[in-house]
Amino acid sequence: MAPRSRPTARQVRLGTELRRLREAAGLKAREVAGLLSSTSAQMSQVEAGFAGVSEERVRRLAAHYACADDPLVAALVAMSTDRTQGWWEEFRGVLTPVFLDVAELEHHATFLHEVVITHVPGLLQTPDYARAVFGYMVPELPESELTPRVEHRLRRRAVIERDPPVPYRTVVHEAALRIRVGDREVTRAQLRRILDESEREHVTVRIVPFDTDHFAGASAAMMHVGGPLPQLDTVLRDSPSGTAFLDAQSQLERFRTLFRKVERASLDPARSRDFIHHMAKEL
Repeated sequence: MAPRSRPTARQVRLGTELRRLREAAGLKAREVAGLLSSTSAQMSQVEAGFAGVSEERVRRLAAHYACADDPLVAALVAMSTDRTQGWWEEFRGVLTPVFLDVAELEHHATFLHEVVITHVPGLLQTPDYARAVFGYMVPELPESELTPRVEHRLRRRAVIERDPPVPYRTVVHEAALRIRVGDREVTRAQLRRILDESEREHVTVRIVPFDTDHFAGASAAMMHVGGPLPQLDTVLRDSPSGTAFLDAQSQLERFRTLFRKVERASLDPARSRDFIHHMAKEL
């Protein structure tokens, strides 16, 4: 089978976890290659996500690495055999791969924890709000690129609308609600959308007001995507250079702690709804 030209984030993660198991066993790629009648170069492709790996090979590798973590092995097998062709595949070749990677990660998530400071969370955005966000990019996007980005953002909502939904908790700073990405009517409609979504049993929205004392979490924006096991979680962080997918255990623990700190600084869900409702009435 020819190597993949561009593995997905999920495929890369599977390879990363297999490499971690090998390194924990103190083995080199060339020492393991013979087990699979392979070469060290082919092993490197597997561990980089450029080559697939069967269930049988995953189990053989885990046994060779003396991995006794049965739930982890089962999770890796599930990743290796997954053939899901989700709605995001419709955008392949239309949007950059990171859009598809985010949607695929959300689809497989066991929970989603998000902190946003300057923009309303993507999963809660209205069409007009999303269009205003993407329409502000420099250089300006042509309609042929703007429309698919808005559609993709709206379709990501499937994870909180499906049955069963993915549990979603978000902490939103007041700044994200005050900044008028669109006009007054767009802002009002966006606040109503957040209120409506916060009524869902599996959606929790909490607000950090401007007047919160001792809040230094302005750089805490992130999405924590729950995996089938805690060690398979992923944290997404956006920057001007793109979206980073973080999965080192020290990074995951850092962002778990950061999310808890930001959540403690926020209003409880009931007070947050009152806060948003009052803002909507002011407009």
